[in-house]
Amino acid sequence: MTPATRQASVRLTQFAHGGGCACKIPPGELEEIVGALRPAVPAGGGPLLVGIDTGDDAAVVTLPGQEGTAVVCTADFFTPVVDDPYDWGRVAAANALSDVYAMGGRPLLAVNLLGWPRDRLPFDLAREVLRGGLAVATEAGCHVGGGHSVDDPEPKYGMAVTGVADPARLLRNDTGRPGLPLSLTKPLGVGVLNNRHKATGERFELAVATMTALNRDAAEAALAAGADCATDVTGFGLLGHLHKLARASGVSAVLDTAAVPYLEGAREAVRDGYVSGGTRRNLEWVAPHTDFGDTDEGTRLLLADAQTSGGLLVAGEVPGAPVIGELVPRGDHSLVLR
Repeated sequence: MTPATRQASVRLTQFAHGGGCACKIPPGELEEIVGALRPAVPAGGGPLLVGIDTGDDAAVVTLPGQEGTAVVCTADFFTPVVDDPYDWGRVAAANALSDVYAMGGRPLLAVNLLGWPRDRLPFDLAREVLRGGLAVATEAGCHVGGGHSVDDPEPKYGMAVTGVADPARLLRNDTGRPGLPLSLTKPLGVGVLNNRHKATGERFELAVATMTALNRDAAEAALAAGADCATDVTGFGLLGHLHKLARASGVSAVLDTAAVPYLEGAREAVRDGYVSGGTRRNLEWVAPHTDFGDTDEGTRLLLADAQTSGGLLVAGEVPGAPVIGELVPRGDHSLVLR
């Protein structure tokens, strides 16, 4: 069997219990674990500008004696979200790089994080995963300098990424202000489409294209428009990430549900039951903090859909991106759906 034939015959998503960012630990459980952690400030180190306090997308620190430069650090990895190994590598790399863009930074260096069941999956498939990650990092102008691998019962891949940013022009999740519009730079729905792909083998080219698209241009456009508040929409869904942004900023968010864009086929996937457990946990987590109004269950699930390599959610107008709501003074709920 040739490598190409072998790749076509192996469905990577069948080797994992979850897929993509839907396999994240639920946000409520995660906050219980990390909420009490308060790292000590190391002697001689630069100020930690962004840490774990608000659950932002990456950590940011300034260099001692170089206060005009901030270092942005993040790591992200997950189980297969698509069957094609090269595409999975591309998606995982774009997703990891997104955390740097979501902070207003520019990625400089990445290292691979690979878990591989070497007794169950051919290693030439791992090579294709790494090749896909390298292709997207190269597109981003980011070096890939090796990495780390382990023999793992499930295949996992991602990257640890280091970037730089101007500390005076960061995008943070705690700087939202009442009166700012909310823009979303990618449509929702990759979670339910990926779940359908995992169950049926159907391939959704637009979902792959969406997940592999870098958030670089969106971040640059947000900064150029004067934005200083943003986050990316990934495993906790639009509602989860918007709740975190509103909570961190001390505001509420009003969401115009009719203005939210979705990928073709997403509503049909929800209708047909291709909803991940991660998405349902997201919805359960935000429910106590949300006024759903008369929003139907299918729309609620899509708004909570666990995205992989989703777009940026920006407090401000971004050219070409739909405005889906606005921030308002803090009310009884952090999220209000209309």
